[in-house]
Amino acid sequence: MADAEELLRRARHHLARVRKAVPDPTDWYDLTIYGFYCVEAAVMAAAAYAGVSVDKTHPAKATAARNLALSHGLPDVSTLLATLNAARKATAYGDRALPPLDAEQLHREIARFVDAVAALIG
Repeated sequence: MADAEELLRRARHHLARVRKAVPDPTDWYDLTIYGFYCVEAAVMAAAAYAGVSVDKTHPAKATAARNLALSHGLPDVSTLLATLNAARKATAYGDRALPPLDAEQLHREIARFVDAVAALIG
């Protein structure tokens, strides 16, 4: 498993893709996919830092996000992960409607979490 700093670097790389996807017209494909990857990588970075083992499933990462919020004061992104996962599936597969999202607010929430994980790791 990658260490916390490597996972945080990965999250920041994904965040850069999110940032580029936001301006009008929003690239919902990149925003949702890289937003989801970004938050998951940041959760895994925080978990690695805290010494918490997390299964490599989306539900396990959402549970870890909730637990890390309680134990380490991080924003609880478990709901954000579910929203991004649904949006990612909508854009990737086209078999469901994209949930109503605000690109700017989504970017802010994702960036805020990455910043909080970075502050935790130091």
